[in-house]
Amino acid sequence: MAKLVGKVAVVTGASKGIGAGIAKALAAEGAAVVVNYASSKAGADAVVQAITQNGGQALAVQGDVSKAAQAQGVIDAAVKAFGRLDVLVNNSGIYEFSPIEDVTEDQYRRMFDVNVLGVLLTTQAAAKHLGEGASVINISSAVTSIFPPQSAIYTGTKGAVDAITGVLAAELGPRKIRVNAINPGIVETEGTRSAGFIGSEFESQFVAQTPLGRAGQPDDIAAVAVFLASDDSRWLTGEKITASGGLR
Repeated sequence: MAKLVGKVAVVTGASKGIGAGIAKALAAEGAAVVVNYASSKAGADAVVQAITQNGGQALAVQGDVSKAAQAQGVIDAAVKAFGRLDVLVNNSGIYEFSPIEDVTEDQYRRMFDVNVLGVLLTTQAAAKHLGEGASVINISSAVTSIFPPQSAIYTGTKGAVDAITGVLAAELGPRKIRVNAINPGIVETEGTRSAGFIGSEFESQFVAQTPLGRAGQPDDIAAVAVFLASDDSRWLTGEKITASGGLR
């Protein structure tokens, strides 16, 4: 039996990549899903179409999660459309790698606004609607344990996400709301391909350090998200699940 029947989920940054994979997987388990996007309406519409063609319920909602009013709007749209909210996946994120000599204030603010402030604002908006048994899933990164060179800002944002996950698990636990993080290793997505990571020496180095011997796929991460969204993980909160094929 499907694990998420009757549940409503919001997945931020779900027009492509890991977010799209998670949105489809949650829907396949019976959840109604809000597919949030910042700029790619076509991508979000394609995800919604894939879900509805398979008999699921989904709605694309635009919103920049680094802006409080827009983050609130995404959550409000979910509750208006589907009547409740049970699962929030904070997946929106951006990354740029550069040596410390080239780091700029704009780069810092851009990444921290989306990757960290976005998590806080969207969770703040969602917390008003989440009830007992709800699940918040923050998409962090394995960079917080492997520290790749030239990733000082990006790794800093994901270190903040890890810490925020622990704080919110303690804060929302008395309301029986669980908060966990997934920390993916290198995953083959539109983003990692367009950034030049896939097929590069960078990928080869990380795959060589990965016991399971390959880059991840969005479905690999989506399966973990389904577990954390479902009652199967009812005794897990404040956890970081490193989904990396063993890369450490």
